[in-house]
Amino acid sequence: MENKRTLTLQPIGRVVRGRPWDAQGDRWEKSESEIELDASWTGALDGIDGFSHIWLVWWVDRFLDPPASPRVRPEGRPEMPLVGILATRSPHRPNPLGITVVRLLERRDARLRVEGLDACEGTPVLDIKPYLRRGDLVPEARMLEWLEELWRIHDSERDS
Repeated sequence: MENKRTLTLQPIGRVVRGRPWDAQGDRWEKSESEIELDASWTGALDGIDGFSHIWLVWWVDRFLDPPASPRVRPEGRPEMPLVGILATRSPHRPNPLGITVVRLLERRDARLRVEGLDACEGTPVLDIKPYLRRGDLVPEARMLEWLEELWRIHDSERDS
């Protein structure tokens, strides 16, 4: 029997400083962003500054249309293989959710300054969780060769 419950999500804050929406080819992995939570959530951040890294769960609010196809070429690049959309980090998702591990640089009341967020200014933030070395770290994780090649292409494009 299919569960037909309605999901209701409420943002707890927003990205107020960070990547512009038209950013392409930027080094978001090293960029700084600022998150501002609604004041009612300030107390929920108590103790967060004891962690060097946190998970940010966010709403991919600029890409609400479902994927046009279940398979894509990563970043639309013809040299990349055709793979399933769920094997990519494409913003076109079955459900527009993003999740990123970021370095927590500073907390000031309801504001967090972070490094390495791929969400853009104005993006709704849905949740924050501490990154745990035990459980979140997977040293034996593997990836497909096309992703390593894509990263080499990115590095080459950024360096030129």
